[in-house]
Amino acid sequence: MDVKSFANELFTRGRALGFGDMEVYASARNQFRVGVFKTEIDSYTLAQSRGLMFRGLINGKMGYSFTENFAAEGVETLLQDAVENAAIMDSDEGEEIFAGAAPDAYTHVDAFNDALPEVTAGEKIAWVKAVEGQAYALDNRVFTAQVSVGDNAGVTQILNSHGLALSHKDNFAAGYISAVVKAGEDTKQSYAFVAARDFSRFDAAKLAGEAVEEALSLLGAESLPSGSYPVVLRRDVALAFLSTFAGSFSADAAQKGMSLLKGKVGERIMSGVVTIMDEPHLAERPNAAPFDAEGYPTRKKAVVEGGVLKTLLHNRKTAKKDGVESTGNAHKAAYNAPVGVAPSNFYITPGQQSYRGLLAQMGEGLVIANIQGTHAGANPVSGDFSLSAYGYLVKGGQVVRPVNQITIAGNFFAMLSDVRAVGDDPDFGVGAIGAPSLLIGSLAVAGT
Repeated sequence: MDVKSFANELFTRGRALGFGDMEVYASARNQFRVGVFKTEIDSYTLAQSRGLMFRGLINGKMGYSFTENFAAEGVETLLQDAVENAAIMDSDEGEEIFAGAAPDAYTHVDAFNDALPEVTAGEKIAWVKAVEGQAYALDNRVFTAQVSVGDNAGVTQILNSHGLALSHKDNFAAGYISAVVKAGEDTKQSYAFVAARDFSRFDAAKLAGEAVEEALSLLGAESLPSGSYPVVLRRDVALAFLSTFAGSFSADAAQKGMSLLKGKVGERIMSGVVTIMDEPHLAERPNAAPFDAEGYPTRKKAVVEGGVLKTLLHNRKTAKKDGVESTGNAHKAAYNAPVGVAPSNFYITPGQQSYRGLLAQMGEGLVIANIQGTHAGANPVSGDFSLSAYGYLVKGGQVVRPVNQITIAGNFFAMLSDVRAVGDDPDFGVGAIGAPSLLIGSLAVAGT
């Protein structure tokens, strides 16, 4: 049975059982991934998933249930599970099902490339082998190269008993290489990524070149004396920091006392040159969508503007608690997951300064090219971090040598309050969080 027919049957039978407002959230996804190592395919994944969550109000409580079986005989089981679930719920937060907005409130977002599903598995395998071959051909110091590519596609549907019927289709692809180079006993590793909905943009030679060139540039790296240094956070590191601390901008986290931004809306929290946007209508990014997990219309908004916190990210429940409007950031990690809060396409807006211009403005200092251990060395609640890193020493505005075996430490919000200039080189990696390179006035570095 298709989702719409299944939902209609659910709503009809649900009313007979005493349900009031009801909703169906359905998701279907196809995933593909292939990896190669030393010319051999070392991983191959082809997966399909489809599931549906039902929620409905009965006896003043919200009941939940989910299924992967869309057959007619599954309707009664799903409703009975929801009745039993509601009976044991003790929440008094007054959850509501969104009736829907006016049709023109939903922005059209074209997030599906019809050409991507036409790329065959054979073409993808040929691509990963081409990337690997290019990497080995670039330099005889390339010791190993591991390459993968994957894509996913899906449809999300939200239907409710008020007559709301929303559907959004999307797809996306991403490729990756890890290159290890070796000179004597010195071994270094680097990574490169490509992500888009257009597979013709996946340049094998360019991707291999980026990873190998950086790995080679790190050979001979040494530490340096401990101290406070001006630093340029390269764009991939800046986005890694933003990704690590993105949860701080969730109103749900703030309301639970899990974010330093509680009560800070309207206050300056960063340098005046920093603006952070949440933009769900960027068609080239993976989280582009016209509605959120509650069916609420999504919209572009400045979360931080000129260093001032303009809004936290809200779903309808957190917005009701704070007496504000939802920002359209309700999120479900999976069809059967609870509704939370998460950014869509979340990024620091680019400035006017080129990467080389940032180095020139810094004069002397460090480029941080990689951070490691964010899962253990960064505290999303306090904003504090202490992370192993590597990068390059800069003198006279020029890179003079690679640097490793250092630890950088500080506080995310304090660091972004010390941003002196913002680069014009934004990068999203393979995901939905992006940033350009950032010049930081001073950062604590532990070395020798």
